[in-house]
Amino acid sequence: MSDLLVAAATSEAVDIARPLGSRGSRSKIDDSAAADLTPAAKAILAAVPAWWKAQASAAGLTGRWLDVGEALQADPPIDIPADHPLDDSWSTLAPEQVGAAYVEALAAATRARHGRHYTPPELSSHLWHLARTSLGFSPRTHVLPGLVRDPACGGGALLLPALREHLRASYSVDPALTLAGLPNLIHGVDTDPAAIWVANVALAAEMLPTFARIPDSRRKPLPALAEVGDGLADFDQPARVVLMNPPYGRVRLSPTERERYAHVLYGHANLYGLFMAKAVESLDSDGVLAALIPTSFTSGRYFANLRAYLGREAAMSAVTFVEDRSGVFTSVLQETCLATFERRKRRRARIRSLGSTTTTIATVKVQKTGEPWVLPRRSDDAPVAAAASAMGESLASLGWRASTGPLVWNRRSKDLYPEPGPSRSYVIWAADLDGGVLHRDAARDSMRYLDLISPSDHKVMVLNEPCVLVQRTTAPEQSRRLIAAHLSQDALTSRDGRVTVENHVNVLRPMAPDPVLTVEAMARLLSTKTMDQVIRSISGSVALSAYELESIPMPNRDLVRAWNELEGEALEIAVSSAYRP
Repeated sequence: MSDLLVAAATSEAVDIARPLGSRGSRSKIDDSAAADLTPAAKAILAAVPAWWKAQASAAGLTGRWLDVGEALQADPPIDIPADHPLDDSWSTLAPEQVGAAYVEALAAATRARHGRHYTPPELSSHLWHLARTSLGFSPRTHVLPGLVRDPACGGGALLLPALREHLRASYSVDPALTLAGLPNLIHGVDTDPAAIWVANVALAAEMLPTFARIPDSRRKPLPALAEVGDGLADFDQPARVVLMNPPYGRVRLSPTERERYAHVLYGHANLYGLFMAKAVESLDSDGVLAALIPTSFTSGRYFANLRAYLGREAAMSAVTFVEDRSGVFTSVLQETCLATFERRKRRRARIRSLGSTTTTIATVKVQKTGEPWVLPRRSDDAPVAAAASAMGESLASLGWRASTGPLVWNRRSKDLYPEPGPSRSYVIWAADLDGGVLHRDAARDSMRYLDLISPSDHKVMVLNEPCVLVQRTTAPEQSRRLIAAHLSQDALTSRDGRVTVENHVNVLRPMAPDPVLTVEAMARLLSTKTMDQVIRSISGSVALSAYELESIPMPNRDLVRAWNELEGEALEIAVSSAYRP
């Protein structure tokens, strides 16, 4: 992966040590990269030539073609001992599994530091299926119509399905011409020389049956289809398809690079967002981007400009949500999706869910704005999402503002006490909102009061007016994503007229003296089933940001104002009726 990935899969941002988009030129691993290779990783690399020999022999090849060094125009990244034995467990490994074996052999810290999250084969195949559907051709009868590139290819897993189908569709073509044309059709890039070598071996192994059909006198070493380089580079050849499972993580850009990517940035930069923007830029006029990415780009404030750019240049035509949140990205619980973006204009986007089977959820209007995209995760949420996406108001436009609780407890742990005091403020924790009713969770009583030790604490840490409190994070097993409770004047009075809100709680307040909804009515509204469906269609994450809360689509003011007088079942019916097409 890229040298930029020292922050990938962590929450820390780092300075970029070299310009983004510069080309790499290494073929051997340098000292710093070599230090990342565990003994197990070196053993994997050492086993690759023996695995190649077995694959070539099974294809009917003999002699020099059994030696990967002779058969392939790519050198190994480290010195590999000759005649390394092939372990029995390797005899049945598919090319995809060789790349997976390499990354699994790296230290966990190395995988996290460099964002090396290699793609499961079933997701690789599904991603290529989405791309092929966007291109509109059958796998058995259509050769690749243009260049397919993966700018963060790792062990080549995403490129293998495209190569495999192209070779099958090209069977009637002179095999020597087919192989000679591959460098113009398949292109992998990565900054890890070891991964690039593994990718080249895996891709070449897929060529072996075609290679075996060429008379020995006409055979030439197989082409290397992947190269060491930076996936954010400017490429000479535009791509018809970009496939990627890009690196992710916050990075701190230099002023030059911030200017370069200003059109897709808002606040801090995330690597996968930069890769998405660069991939779209590199497409030809009929190009398709198919990416395995976190869903945070669909709703987070930091991706607002990226969403607007995608809407203008290559709108999302299909998205498949991956039901299993774990196991795709390193060490994170993250909602993941496979999404395609097309240069060609589309009016509708297909939404599916991928679990043990693929389920069709809905077909929705293509999202083109920088506002959070409303995308249902379940079929029963589809009508609500369709109505919400057509609404012109939001909580923000109706005069409400959300902020995140200011208390980060581990930064003030020495100032937290179990008992009250004259300079102490009652702390409200996220657990105090469970069930949608403000209460006192006994598990937090050891840190129930914050000592206000500075003048700024009285301004920053104190809340002394009624509002709506909303949990910022929920557990995956919770039935609701939107959990709100009313902080009333009576509740404030019983807590000495002031409270301090912890960082896992959002505070929602009206900014106008005569709000469209009262505070009490807002708390009731956010507790309805329909509003939970709306927020699930905005954010599939277990986290709900203040920005996403403010962005909840709302119907017209007169209709909303009528909800002040409703509660219980009457309110549920009225809100459900409003959020139907």
